[in-house]
Amino acid sequence: MISIGYTVIMGSAVLSAAWIARRTQRDLPLSQLERFGIGIGALCGAMIGARLPYVFADWSEFLSGWAWFSNGKTILLGLAGGYAGVEIAKWILEIRTRTGDSFACPVAVGIAVGRLGCFVGGCCYGVPTSLPWGVVFPTVDDIPRHPTQLYEAIFHASCAGFLWHAQQRGWFPGQRIKLYIMLYSGYRFLSEFLRPEPEFWSGLTAFQWASLILLAGFAFIWHWDAKRLAIHGN
Repeated sequence: MISIGYTVIMGSAVLSAAWIARRTQRDLPLSQLERFGIGIGALCGAMIGARLPYVFADWSEFLSGWAWFSNGKTILLGLAGGYAGVEIAKWILEIRTRTGDSFACPVAVGIAVGRLGCFVGGCCYGVPTSLPWGVVFPTVDDIPRHPTQLYEAIFHASCAGFLWHAQQRGWFPGQRIKLYIMLYSGYRFLSEFLRPEPEFWSGLTAFQWASLILLAGFAFIWHWDAKRLAIHGN
């Protein structure tokens, strides 16, 4: 059962991200229709990406269609899906304006707040620990565990602060959303060692392999985008 606290915090995460996005995107030369289309692309892409691993993990539910409505989401592929959704929406609407930088800080803030909801809800917890800040999650057992939700909330909040500062300073123009996804991919690879995820292949979890693929993929996109910008100027 979803608790009221979890619902309130997740709602706050969405509102926080939306409020900051209004500030980071106010100078973009886009019409209201174009902004709406990009927003829908980001939302749909993120939702599909976040659910995709769990959908394919249960083939019988996938065939019936119910897998899309069951529990389970991953931020890692949700970020990648959101990025893809925006690019597809821009392609359909023939938008040439660079929008990625305007999403980086709002998304980081939204996820930082949202992870607090995961902590309250007792999901996405870590492996057992004897450290003094270990937390007992009644939804699991009575063993103190790493509060990996809080670790991740701190990570995303730190990224939000850095990305906001980078925007004010003009650092990494046109690349900040890629930088954020790459930073999170690296963080997620390391944090998986503190989470009770099953080994997938060669001693690594499926999320660690996904992190490595996304890290390499977005590094390539960054290189290709920078090369195109140097040649064409947009």
